[in-house]
Amino acid sequence: MGSDIVAQNRKAHFEYFIVETVEAGLVLTGHEVKSLRAGKANLQDSYARIKGEEAFLLNAHISVYERADGFTHADPERTRKLLLHKSEIKRLIGKTREKGFTLIPTKIYFKDGKAKVEIALAKGKTMHDKRDTIRKRDAERDLKSAFKANKGVKKGNK
Repeated sequence: MGSDIVAQNRKAHFEYFIVETVEAGLVLTGHEVKSLRAGKANLQDSYARIKGEEAFLLNAHISVYERADGFTHADPERTRKLLLHKSEIKRLIGKTREKGFTLIPTKIYFKDGKAKVEIALAKGKTMHDKRDTIRKRDAERDLKSAFKANKGVKKGNK
């Protein structure tokens, strides 16, 4: 069984330098799971925080399930607990105490029927770094289009 990606934080790689990623389980209610299976999640502006010896996902939006019979979660952006081993939490505490590091979710997916979150240890980019990223992306795009254009031209017919 593979993994089905439900939501991705597409801006994460643009806004941050991703140092490493960790897979964490996610504590959800039944209706939240159904809403995730329907693809109703958004990770924009969400982040993870470690309080004590527990990890939590904050500001992740999981929409209310439409067909629920009144027993839904009240707040779609409620704080959800992340399931990690104590050793992983302790290691992440040490890394996030370093200047500029934060924990951000990069994607939510199902793996073997269980909801998982990929948490990235990341460092914020400056405006200069973001401009550099845009410049590199544009150069790669131009290179690919030039390569495709030359691919149609045969060697003997220039």
